[in-house]
Formats: sequence, structure tokens, C-alpha cells
Amino acid sequence: MRMCRFTTGDDPRFGLVDGAGEKIAEITGDPLYTRIELTGETFLVDEVRLLAPVIPRSKVVAVGRNYADHAREMGTELPAEPMMFFIPNTSVCGPDDPVVIPPFATEISYEAELAVVVGRVAKDVAAEDASSVIFGYTVANDVTARDLQRSDGQWARAKGMDTFTPLGPWIETDLDVSDLRVVARVDGETRQDGTTADMAFGVAEIVAHASAAFTLLPGDVILTGTPAGVGPITAGQRCEVEVEGIGAMSNPFVSATDRERD
Repeated sequence: MRMCRFTTGDDPRFGLVDGAGEKIAEITGDPLYTRIELTGETFLVDEVRLLAPVIPRSKVVAVGRNYADHAREMGTELPAEPMMFFIPNTSVCGPDDPVVIPPFATEISYEAELAVVVGRVAKDVAAEDASSVIFGYTVANDVTARDLQRSDGQWARAKGMDTFTPLGPWIETDLDVSDLRVVARVDGETRQDGTTADMAFGVAEIVAHASAAFTLLPGDVILTGTPAGVGPITAGQRCEVEVEGIGAMSNPFVSATDRERD
């Protein structure tokens, strides 16, 4: 199933998206917590505003340097185990939402990633049981301020600023993620083109490693790392990220000063 979160101008709603990605059948409540029941209302995707399919209840857990080719392009080595860090849920935005570049950040990069959505409370989950706590998968852009990443010595500000974690366009609940194409395009030009088959640590191992350290809650999101090809993006450009089997999401990048003038 494909599950989305959307609005027609009022409060957020949830729906099931058809296989063509064109129609939404509205459902009652939040599918993470309530039984899925159709309301009988349907909408065209093009007639609504898609929102981030989930707002993490507590946290976004991100994995750094999970592709050897990306580690090399950053001048580093693969870690011996998944390298994890937190991103605040206030950094999440949805499809077509502007990524706002603050005036104190000057070197912004895009990072296309597969994201895992946790479906139930999970602690000390074995890798072979990881699928039982996964609700589904979505697409993420792990936007990063490289200058802040270098100057701060840790990544909270560089990756956790407001709007720096676009998620969308929806959640795919039934998907084999062992070999999926992961792509980023800037203004239509392909910049990243990798596959999840090249991840140093797979989804099951990442879930097990994360849940050993801290309790995962329903709606928490895990970002699984990015392939090679990351690079700069500036205000006025648009980045589209796509994961095979899920779909594509696009966001414009704007400067905070320009947005204030608007």
C-alpha cells in the first residue's frame, strides 16, 4: 500500500494512493495508530497538497557514510558500524515545500536517501526481526550545510535546521529494499544515481543497531545514508530525489532573506 498525508486547505488528512500515483482514497485517522477505514471520499493527487507523509513523534535517526563511494568522495573511510546521529523532527518538511537556507549557512548540499518509517515501539530488535517493526519506506533529502558541518565538529546544526529534511511523497508499505535505485536531480540534471545494494549496512542491520541504543517509537524515521554524487545547491534551484519503487519528491531551495521579502 501507498499511504500519504495531504491537505485540501484544511486540516491534514490521510489517504491511500493508487498504483499510478494519481488518485487518493481518504482514510480515517492516522494509519500508524488506528485501523484503516475508507471515508468514501476520493481526490486527485494533482488537486491536493501532499504533506510530509509522517512527522516523527520523537526523532529522526540518520546514518552517515553508509556508501563506500560517498565516504570516498568526502575523503573518509567506511565506519566499522553504523554511524548514527539525531535530526530534530522540526527539520521535516514535505514535497514542494521550500528548503530555507539561513544567512549563516553558505555551502548547502543535497543527499538523496531511502528512509525507513518505524511502525511500533521497538527496543533491542534483532536484525532478523526488523521487518516486524517497520511500517514502510519513503524518500528523503538529507540536506546538509557543509560549512557548519566542518566548523561545528558535529552535525546537529548542519543537518537539523528547519526544512532541512524533506520527506515524501508517500509511504510505501510493501517493498523489497535490497536493490533500489536512488537518484538526485538538480534542475533536471542527474547528480546522484546509486543503489541501496551498495549500502555498507542494510536496513535490518541499521534498525537492530539503532534499537539497541535507544527505543524507537511509531512514526520515527531512519535515514539510511546517501550514495556518491552529493554536491552544492543554491537558492533558486530545485532538487528532485527519487527512490525506485516509492516515487519522487521535489523541493525548491530559497534564501531566508528572499523568503522574508516575499
